[in-house]
Amino acid sequence: QLKGVRGELGGIGEINMGAPEAYERVKGEYQELKGQMDDLESSIEQIRRGIAKLNRTSKKRFAEAFEEVNKHFQELYPRLNGGGKAFLALTDPNELLDTGVEVNVQPPGKKLKAMGLLSGGEKAMAAISLLFAVFLYRPSPFCLLDEVDAELDEANVGRVTQLLREMSDRTQFVVISHKRHTMESADVLFGVTMEQA
Repeated sequence: QLKGVRGELGGIGEINMGAPEAYERVKGEYQELKGQMDDLESSIEQIRRGIAKLNRTSKKRFAEAFEEVNKHFQELYPRLNGGGKAFLALTDPNELLDTGVEVNVQPPGKKLKAMGLLSGGEKAMAAISLLFAVFLYRPSPFCLLDEVDAELDEANVGRVTQLLREMSDRTQFVVISHKRHTMESADVLFGVTMEQA
């Protein structure tokens, strides 16, 4: 029996006397790495929660802004055009963070059209209406308009300059124009001439 036990002990092989120290060292490394992993997982979770909150806030603000701008656009377009109607539509109302915005316009006496099918003057009036709708929602202290009235007839220029005057208490407009009626409505006029060739 003693011989059998000695054989089993011999089968164990040499004993590593440094094993306890090696175990403690590896255990310390493991705990350090596990702590780092836990920190990373916690950070990832915080980032995910932050992104979800940001997405919720962005959706809410976009929906509010879209609704207000659309309301102002629907009011301004017929006023600036002497009739007609216009509205904004979302391409994908279920995905507010990925949706596009369509501009639909019906000039006075015409059928409803997308922006791409309008004439130059009709596009200009739709763009001006949309720009001012955005300014009514969120005024800016300063706006530079370069030749926005170039495609407009005198009646439309008169309506646009009237609206510019009304909005000038909130926003300072600098308008570059060749139209006499636009220049006549300005508070301050600067003339620029080009050298003759």
